[in-house]
Amino acid sequence: MNTHAVERERTEIAIHLSAKARLHLVWLAAGFVGGFAIPFLFADTLDLPRDLYYGIYIAFVAAFVTLWAKTTGQSVAAMVRRRWLLCLGLTVVASALLVPVVLGKDATTHPDGLELVGAVLWRGIAYGLADGLLLSAFPILAIFAIFEGTRVRKRVIGTMAVGLAALVASMAMTATYHLGYSDFRSEKVRQPVAGDVVWSAPTLLTLNPIGAPITHAAMHVTAVLHSYETDLFLPPHE
Repeated sequence: MNTHAVERERTEIAIHLSAKARLHLVWLAAGFVGGFAIPFLFADTLDLPRDLYYGIYIAFVAAFVTLWAKTTGQSVAAMVRRRWLLCLGLTVVASALLVPVVLGKDATTHPDGLELVGAVLWRGIAYGLADGLLLSAFPILAIFAIFEGTRVRKRVIGTMAVGLAALVASMAMTATYHLGYSDFRSEKVRQPVAGDVVWSAPTLLTLNPIGAPITHAAMHVTAVLHSYETDLFLPPHE
């Protein structure tokens, strides 16, 4: 292969990578818009019943992340298999750090019987998984995908810089989403942003999307069981 052909191939690869990066950036921007708009419109403005709002939010997250993966060529199955054992171990550690934080809040009454089971499944697990997926797993994976195949990812210091950018994106997504609720438009927003550093760690360190959602769900389930009428977890709040 002559020199001109090599240069042409490199140029084509660079253009392809640049196009993929722009596509991920568009999806990331859309995630920020949707992450704020859904709680602001359906919870804060329309004041829908909490469980109905959760249904809309969960459906949005599922559809959004699925479309992102399909349009950008991300293999969900491959991502879930990626360092899965290490990811589960880190998930246990992160959950062990966050659950005591929830238990440290004031205990409140909660429903009993089937209503409690439903709350655990819906408000704890389903809503928790959706939150962890949109607020942490998606922005982290999107940032890493933007730099996939570039020289930056081939160096340790470059990978660390990308990881820092991914964490910042996750924290920004968490802040943006919570600002959709009126009661978080205050210093209160600092608490979920700080928590994001912990629940994002399993996904950030393994690039496996299941870590952050499972950790987040563990925190939400604890909130349902211990602090059902919480003014911090399980928004929107009265």
